[in-house]
Amino acid sequence: MSAGRNYLYIGPEIGERKDAIDAIRTALKKSSGGQLEEHSFYAGETRIGDFASVLMNASLFSETRLVLLKNAELVKKKEDVDQIADYLASPADDTTLILVSDETSIDKRLEAAIPKDGKRVFWEMFEDRKTEWVSSFFKREGFPISPDAVESVLELVENNSDALRQECGRLILFLEKGKRIEAEDIERLLSHTREESAFTLFSRIAAGDLEKALEAVRTLLAAKEAPVQILAGLAWCFRRLSDYVYLVDSGRLNDFELRKAGLSSKKAQRDYATAARRYDAAAVERCVALLAEYDVTLRASGSALEDTLMDLFVYKLIADSGNPLARADYRL
Repeated sequence: MSAGRNYLYIGPEIGERKDAIDAIRTALKKSSGGQLEEHSFYAGETRIGDFASVLMNASLFSETRLVLLKNAELVKKKEDVDQIADYLASPADDTTLILVSDETSIDKRLEAAIPKDGKRVFWEMFEDRKTEWVSSFFKREGFPISPDAVESVLELVENNSDALRQECGRLILFLEKGKRIEAEDIERLLSHTREESAFTLFSRIAAGDLEKALEAVRTLLAAKEAPVQILAGLAWCFRRLSDYVYLVDSGRLNDFELRKAGLSSKKAQRDYATAARRYDAAAVERCVALLAEYDVTLRASGSALEDTLMDLFVYKLIADSGNPLARADYRL
């Protein structure tokens, strides 16, 4: 693999995107004899000037570098875009740069600066591919599984191959090898093994269940999950909710548009349908603004007030539903 390459890897299919990045990492290690220097940055948390400085300064320890800029969709300021675009136009010979995002697009100038063969959008797997993936995983591990059990896995696990791989790998630790897996087994075990995440928290917020939402927040904080990372996950969910409400309001709610929006899973569709009954477009916009406000507040407050601020944030988020009464039918 040649040095001085730039890549743009975006889209919601985290597992396949991670595999593609791992493939680049492996190839670079092989070509450099194992002497690979790696840096990861998060847009929104790192000053772009500091990030650009790392790119422009040669490494003192290795002749090959891999640099990742995650959450690249957050690079929006003109001066920040200018700095990165300038680098992309003339990349360092020893550096492979990958811009990463869960979104399906970033700033147009940055997209245009990446060569066509370096761009990939990792769309969520269609339902038939996910069904095949789950069936193949369990059969490969020696566990026959019923179609209903496969459907239960897809209903209860986040909609990407990375989450599926983690949850299915955890499940087989509790299953009897050779015994056919039924839906009841999946539901029983996942209720005990499934960890809380920003996405499960969003499900509780979507349902307007303040008690369970606060329990989820406390579980996440007890597990040392950073509040700003929880907010980042919720921000992703509310941006998806904005897309969902737009599809409803424009009369374009169908399977094709939902897949484009990264909402092909039936469970995700149910969550967003439930949320859309509580939050209209204006309320979603207010919630996104609230997320940005609390992101700044939590970064400035230190750890002493995290619990209180997160409780207050979740309360405000659930309280600010645009129209809690039944609106249009938001189901497909």
